[in-house]
Amino acid sequence: MTDNRACHGEHAGTWDHAAEASDGVLHHQIFTEGDTLFAAMLADIDAARRQILLETYIFREDHIGGKFLSALRRAAERGVSVQMRIDALGSKGLVSPASIRALGDSGVAFNWSRRWHWRHPLRYNRRNHRKLLVVDDRAAYVGGFNIGDENSLTRFGAARWRDTHIRLTGPIVRRAGLLFQDFAGGRRQSGEDWADGTLLMPNYNRACRYGLRSLLHRRFTTARRRIWVTTPYFVPDRRTQRHLIAAARRGVDVKLLLPGKSDVAITRWAARASYYGLLQSGVKIYEYGARVLHAKTVLIDEVWSTIGTANLDYRSFFVNYELNFIARSNRINDELSAIFLNDLKGSVYISATSWSKRRYVSHVAEFIGWVARRWL
Repeated sequence: MTDNRACHGEHAGTWDHAAEASDGVLHHQIFTEGDTLFAAMLADIDAARRQILLETYIFREDHIGGKFLSALRRAAERGVSVQMRIDALGSKGLVSPASIRALGDSGVAFNWSRRWHWRHPLRYNRRNHRKLLVVDDRAAYVGGFNIGDENSLTRFGAARWRDTHIRLTGPIVRRAGLLFQDFAGGRRQSGEDWADGTLLMPNYNRACRYGLRSLLHRRFTTARRRIWVTTPYFVPDRRTQRHLIAAARRGVDVKLLLPGKSDVAITRWAARASYYGLLQSGVKIYEYGARVLHAKTVLIDEVWSTIGTANLDYRSFFVNYELNFIARSNRINDELSAIFLNDLKGSVYISATSWSKRRYVSHVAEFIGWVARRWL
């Protein structure tokens, strides 16, 4: 696949002139624990006065999901406009028809996103992988967390999934609401609306079909000191691999934090198929073994960072609908750096020497994963 030429127009350099995020206007809170995140989201929902917009890839009608369903119904019953959009494949069979009817009876506008239709069977492959909550013009949440018990310490225990999310206030919240509404109408904003040195960026918009991939490639090219990536599904196309390798060869500290255990085993096989060339070029790879890793963050040098829904894989770059928050902020970068370094403590370093001695069966699994990489 090749880049859309529109990705390299005048707006490509806009970020270089964006002001650093000002804590006086943009306020944020980063979450790595589901219980804390869900409590904050539910508190904002309960305080909503005008509008609630919620979309997610996976929504489970379990203990955590039940709390959200109740809160959304209460909000609608007190006159708040509530719209809920969940992916038809990611949440297939996870929400009962009875609960959907109860939402409708309360006034919640519920929609399945990207439902299968016999007239357009191929579009079912392009999933809505976005996770977004917007409450009034007051708060927006974006990141990797789906809604379900697997993210909760109190419900799932020590094996809960490891993820990252961010709560935002300020001018960017209005932008989040527009992105939610435009998706429903089939419109794709260009992603050029900056709010206080920050950006909410869909990966697919009218200016560029592969906008997030193109932006990351530009950042990888201009990185001078470090590129630290956390991603649960690492199946990079060859051009992305070349950018990471080139950065490592020119002395950039390139670290990849990848899962040691995964909910989708074949994606780990595909990821490992790319290890050898990266390791030989000086890229440092760590596998997180404490829990299932589901966080998606990128840090470049000491200022630039992103938190979102996109993985470094074919599906996020070329197929699915994704949404990432991007910031030029020392403070946000510092916070994510501390989280990254703490995650390394629960990880295993993969050296080029040890990797070259892996078992033959590993080669077979990697081959299978690599053959299937474009469809994972």
